[in-house]
Amino acid sequence: MEIMHEALTAHIYAIYLFIIIMLFNFYSVINIDDFMKLARRLKFMTPLYHLTNAVIMYSGAIIAAYAHSFSLKVILMIPVSIFLMVIEIKRYKKMRVIKTSDENLQNEFKTYAKKIYIIEIAVLFAVFLLVKVL
Repeated sequence: MEIMHEALTAHIYAIYLFIIIMLFNFYSVINIDDFMKLARRLKFMTPLYHLTNAVIMYSGAIIAAYAHSFSLKVILMIPVSIFLMVIEIKRYKKMRVIKTSDENLQNEFKTYAKKIYIIEIAVLFAVFLLVKVL
């Protein structure tokens, strides 16, 4: 039972770290005016984002397998994790092709990134509420 306690603890702390990374990225998009500085920061944070998402998925799979539970909660969390991974990959791909001289694309990206991070945070909040209800 000790091993499940550690997996659950890792799962919960990874979720908190995931939310902190999302909020930090959202804060960066809102407050950094220089696109190159913003792009460097988001480029640095992207692997951390995906690492924490992977830890959440892996620890969640361990917990569900150990408990022999394939409930509606688990079924809900799988596509949410995949959705968050895909939407972040799309954000990164859109960011990396923008050149330093394209101010119009830079402004469009900032608006797009704000929407992406709002969607990500809203999805996590909605999943949290649904899991508490189910």
